[in-house]
Amino acid sequence: MSRRPVPLPAEHIPPGTPEWRTADVRRWLDAVPARWAHPLFAFLALAVSVAWEVTAAPVPACTSAEPCGSDWPGLAVAVVLVLSLYWVWRQPRLAIGGLAVTVVAVAAEDGVSAFARPSALAYLLAAGFAVAGLVHRLAVAGRQRALALEAAGSAAQPLPEAARTFRRGRLSFVLAAVFLAVAGLGVWQALGVADAYEQRAAKAAHLSGEVTAVDEGEGVLTVTAEGRTRRIETAFPEDFPAGTRVDLVADGDGAVLVAEPYDAFGWELLVLGGSVAGLAFLANGVTGHLAARRLRREPLPVLHVLVREGEEDGRTYVFAADDTEGRRPVLCFHSLYAFEDDEEDFDEEEFDREEFDREEFDREEFDREEFDGGDPASGDDADLRKIAEILRGGGPTPPLREAVLYGAPYAGAEVAFAAREDEDDPEVAVECSVTAVKPTLPEWRGRGPQRRERTSPRRSADEIAARMTPAAGPRVWRAHGSSRAIGLGLLLVQGGGVWAALDDGPSWSWLWLVPALPWLLTSVATALTWRITADRDGLWVTGAWRVRRVPWDVITSVRHHEDGIRVGRAKDSSVDLSPTGWAWLERRTGREPGAERVADEVRALLHRPDLRPDAEATSGQQGMPVGPPLVALTVLWGAAVLLLL
Repeated sequence: MSRRPVPLPAEHIPPGTPEWRTADVRRWLDAVPARWAHPLFAFLALAVSVAWEVTAAPVPACTSAEPCGSDWPGLAVAVVLVLSLYWVWRQPRLAIGGLAVTVVAVAAEDGVSAFARPSALAYLLAAGFAVAGLVHRLAVAGRQRALALEAAGSAAQPLPEAARTFRRGRLSFVLAAVFLAVAGLGVWQALGVADAYEQRAAKAAHLSGEVTAVDEGEGVLTVTAEGRTRRIETAFPEDFPAGTRVDLVADGDGAVLVAEPYDAFGWELLVLGGSVAGLAFLANGVTGHLAARRLRREPLPVLHVLVREGEEDGRTYVFAADDTEGRRPVLCFHSLYAFEDDEEDFDEEEFDREEFDREEFDREEFDREEFDGGDPASGDDADLRKIAEILRGGGPTPPLREAVLYGAPYAGAEVAFAAREDEDDPEVAVECSVTAVKPTLPEWRGRGPQRRERTSPRRSADEIAARMTPAAGPRVWRAHGSSRAIGLGLLLVQGGGVWAALDDGPSWSWLWLVPALPWLLTSVATALTWRITADRDGLWVTGAWRVRRVPWDVITSVRHHEDGIRVGRAKDSSVDLSPTGWAWLERRTGREPGAERVADEVRALLHRPDLRPDAEATSGQQGMPVGPPLVALTVLWGAAVLLLL
């Protein structure tokens, strides 16, 4: 039976605050960006075109007249390019500027004719597609803001006093300073390498010689100069074929090519990484700081809504005021409590699950029997039993709470809200968003059947059970399309890796097979053919190498964990299946992750014995591991490679 939302005292609801009802919410959600404008598609198009351009673009050969050294303008463009890939997800306005800079840089280096190359043209088209999507997303955000203001009407209130002291951005500024200092260190060291070469060249002898032999495998040239043979290391041996005249700088420590005077690649890589991270944090800090200032500057539109905290990701989910069952979340964001003397600061990336994973409790550490057998009247034991039930995944979901939302919600906005924690706590807390607002459930746009995304809080066992019917025969869940696609991809990687390792005959390169091949075999076999069968007495779990029996009375939890399914057991290690798909990609393509659905349904059977099958599973229903046959197939493939090459 559902609980009524935790009420918000009337004195904390500003006069004239309208309810954000389902009709207005549907109009707001109808304005979410089109599927083609999802950042994933722009990111993939840009990443593929950049990889093509890097591998296909002509690289000028190093010569004595134009030696290879530190290319600081090129490094700056690379920093902007990598940042633009990140900003496509987080900062649409900055991404548009960054992509414009990279396109201009390509044209400035080789002229407009550079785009006659297929790879450069592909990047130009990918950048155009990305910019179109970014502009569309910004336009949609403006439309959502207008709809939110229309729903709020003339109601406007200043931000609560506690939220006025809430600060954003300072942690980002600290991290930006650290990473930019690292980048500065890299620049200093790279310049030091160049200065050391200049000092050496000023004192050394300058010779001219002929390349007599080239060892491309080792990257070594054999050069004869003034009757003496020298072995010179080079990064590009293909640029100096035998018979080529080269200039050398030689002293007592050896000799180097004038065309390749020094190697500061490691320091330049440090500059690239430090600059990208530092500028990304700096942009996040400035954006968060300005957004928080705008939120405090003037009276804000207010809406009466319902909120709930997500069980798995800690996000705050906002629901329509009349959605008292909490079935359809409208938007979500991470939030933190605001206090009048609050001096703490948090950055949006600290709390975004796509960037950093939340720390999880290990549910298997809690033994069922620790919480059974205690005195039912004991408050401590009751609390422990409640904790155990929650950790097993069958506890109640966080309650819906009435709240007043401050600020016009739209994709990328900053908001705050006031609500009570629960019915036992009379205090009203104010929370401020620390990540940008994200719409949820884009399927509300009304095209095609609705599909549930796992952006909403995890459904309770009772909610899952309500959609299931008792079955006489065993229930079977097996690898679905996404999981099998992952398995086939890993199988191709495995076959290609074996080919590459054995291609040159016996060598030290075979050593990588020792740690990598067992993992690949296990992952491929699991992803292709994993199976869970539920019968009267428990579960049959089929992995890569064996079928394991797990009785119902020893199972403590069933959950989706890191793209796998984990079945916890009392007084024993858990039973894991991984990988069982790619939940992130399935969500991004608008589908419910298959492995999450399986874990939900098995968890429902764990907590609702009346739904369990009445029969035992036959050997055919239990499944068969394919790890051993896959080993034999891999051995045959390796033998074929050795015999045919």
